[in-house]
Amino acid sequence: MSKLGGKNVLVVEDDYFIAMEMCRLFEKAGAQVLGPIGKLEDALALIARSDRIDGAVLDINLRDVMVFPAADMLRERDVPFVFATGYDDAVIPSRYSQVPRCRKPVEPGGVLTALFG
Repeated sequence: MSKLGGKNVLVVEDDYFIAMEMCRLFEKAGAQVLGPIGKLEDALALIARSDRIDGAVLDINLRDVMVFPAADMLRERDVPFVFATGYDDAVIPSRYSQVPRCRKPVEPGGVLTALFG
């Protein structure tokens, strides 16, 4: 079985090329990809209706809307996630100080490692 065989991974990213690269990486590693999702409302709806999410990658800014409500929902469900961002740490609320960050331009392999080790 592949490294991520059987895992459901949520990709929340509004940049098409970055999202497709992450999806390919997770699928190649054996994961079932949920998404990619490019809007906060769609991410919230998918999180609410999904029975199982094993991990998630969240772009912090989705078309000028911050992703933190989705991060809150994931945290409530104990779902591990990483932020994929070009933003400085000062933009990220202190409640997320322990969340791994992958700096843009994102290296998909780094996202995989940050999320699942």
